Amino acid sequence: MENLIFSLNATIPVFLLMVLGYVLRQFKIVDEPFVNTLNTFNFKITLPVLLFRDIADSDFYSVWDTRYVLYCFLVTLFCITVIWLLTAFFYRDKIHAGEFVQASFRGSAAVLGIAFIQNIYGNAGMAPLMIIGTVPLYNIAAVLILSFTGPHREAFGKKALSKSVKGILKNPIIIGILLGMAVSALHIRFPFIISKSVDNISSLATPLALIGLGAGFEGKKALKQIKPTLFCSTIKLLLQPLLFLPLAAFLGFRNEKLVAILIMLGAPTTVSCYIMAKNMGHEGTLTSSVVVATTFFSSVTITLWLFVLRSLGLI
Repeated sequence: MENLIFSLNATIPVFLLMVLGYVLRQFKIVDEPFVNTLNTFNFKITLPVLLFRDIADSDFYSVWDTRYVLYCFLVTLFCITVIWLLTAFFYRDKIHAGEFVQASFRGSAAVLGIAFIQNIYGNAGMAPLMIIGTVPLYNIAAVLILSFTGPHREAFGKKALSKSVKGILKNPIIIGILLGMAVSALHIRFPFIISKSVDNISSLATPLALIGLGAGFEGKKALKQIKPTLFCSTIKLLLQPLLFLPLAAFLGFRNEKLVAILIMLGAPTTVSCYIMAKNMGHEGTLTSSVVVATTFFSSVTITLWLFVLRSLGLI
């Protein structure tokens, strides 16, 4: 019972904030332009500042773990490659194949990932290192996959690659992580006025991000393309954690590191998938359906995975 309560305490407050956002949208207290502005504000300001603060306040040399970053990178690369190959051979709906692949591997590592880890440990924990190992790869793979598939498929060339690299270099979350690593490595300490201001901005990140995610939730879209949506959701929430959490535990990853790996493998599909799919000429219906379905079902699956890990004494 203690392990179940621990798991529920880690997940329920996160999803209650999402429910609050959804309720506010239904009562028209917030609208779509506000949600879009809020999501942009979170992505460009609050989340990068939160990651910057947590890394800057830590000892970079004791926190950095090359083995851990490589594990996150290689597992992500393996999942992307296998899902893409299997989809190419067995998925009949070629028009939506790219959306299916992207939605199967690309999780909400920054928003929900940080929220869960912060809710358990009080800070971002190992999320920044996990993000370094996954997010750049997410972006490159998404551009490749969406370029080669869909109704307006085109050859992947220097222009698309350049756009992808620029997107990674301009990614506010990556910038926040790198600046935090630099400050920590150089042992820079800010005056109280600055550090307190950074803390105040950081405290906004998780609640605003979750409220924005809930406010943007569109349940009706989940009813479209229900079979591929459920199949994709199963890969994202169950199969990937089932395959690679035991391996992570076998390699000795524990506590914050293992929770971050769980988020990497089993977090719901990020809303960024829908934005990128639409911007690259795809319909986007399957992607939005998977975002909605995985966000809903992850309240159960992440609680289940945390319960299992806690029961086994791994976190």
